[in-house]
Amino acid sequence: MKILTIVGARPQFIKAATVSRVISRTEDLAEVMVHTGQHFDANMSDVFFHELDIPPPAYNLGVGGGTHGQNTGRMLEGIEAVMLKEHPDAILVYGDTDSTLAGALAAAKIHIPVVHVEAGLRSFNRRMPEEVNRQLTDHISALLLTPNDVAVANLAKEGIQGEQVQNVGDVMYDAALFFGQKAEETSQILSRLALDSKGYVLATVHRQENTDDPKRLQRILDGFSRLARPVVLPLHPRTRQRIASFGFTIPANVQIVDPLGYIDMVMLEKHACLVATDSGGVQKEAYFHGVPCLTLRDETEWVELVQLGWNTLLSPADEDFLDKIAVVPAPGVTGQFPYGNGKAAEQVIDAIVKAFG
Repeated sequence: MKILTIVGARPQFIKAATVSRVISRTEDLAEVMVHTGQHFDANMSDVFFHELDIPPPAYNLGVGGGTHGQNTGRMLEGIEAVMLKEHPDAILVYGDTDSTLAGALAAAKIHIPVVHVEAGLRSFNRRMPEEVNRQLTDHISALLLTPNDVAVANLAKEGIQGEQVQNVGDVMYDAALFFGQKAEETSQILSRLALDSKGYVLATVHRQENTDDPKRLQRILDGFSRLARPVVLPLHPRTRQRIASFGFTIPANVQIVDPLGYIDMVMLEKHACLVATDSGGVQKEAYFHGVPCLTLRDETEWVELVQLGWNTLLSPADEDFLDKIAVVPAPGVTGQFPYGNGKAAEQVIDAIVKAFG
């Protein structure tokens, strides 16, 4: 059986690493990986394949840097050409990026089954490109593998239910367990940045609604200046560009670093006293490592983390944003874990083999 895996962005490399390890040791199962090029910067792409022991992609489409429409269209064309050449039994897509939607659309139009890992997530905000991507992908997928029961319920409300929907747990938790230990053994990022464990805040900002709105971006930077601890900010290329074009000044307590590899990022997450982010994946990674999180967005698809008290939604549009960001939240509820047992990748492959093998 041949699986064609579509990846294009940092979170997908991490998820694919866990599943690809299982594929490599499964008899009569082969994987062909396609990198769309959505994250084309070496610090956002190449380093992940090296660190996560993912074989180099069989195809790199080199699509990136354009608008959502440009990227999705060019990816769609390139992915279809690969599928017609490789004749896979199924295609595997992750999450909610333009690469995800392009892969799912290309496969659906030529009648190749689509497997969507991390299906069923909803922010209920269609102004987010990611929300449109995940909804459309779910509605054309043949096998929807969710990370939790909330996602199953979301799909049922949209009329998607039955054997095609399976809660397998979260492959990001698999990655956190595997690479968390590796980070402790190999990462030198704390000493390199002269950081003390639990003595800093880790921040990430990359969402379009934050980076492209000068008022929101300025308020986020002002909020970072209110934090009592030093802030480490691995700067996404888009965010760096916007800060420069708007003429904003980086607060004195913010240490800018280039985008990091996954191992160093995990180490920073584990040892931060607080994570402040607009990333979906980083919200969960903070929880996996027992670190409170401020989510700099109007909503989150990980509502269960808000309910458990580990994640605090804090919109940059709120009038009291600058006051609230200065208050470090306490750890949330312990003893409840909604993301499986760390064996999600095995369940992903079991589901695929049973469905299409």
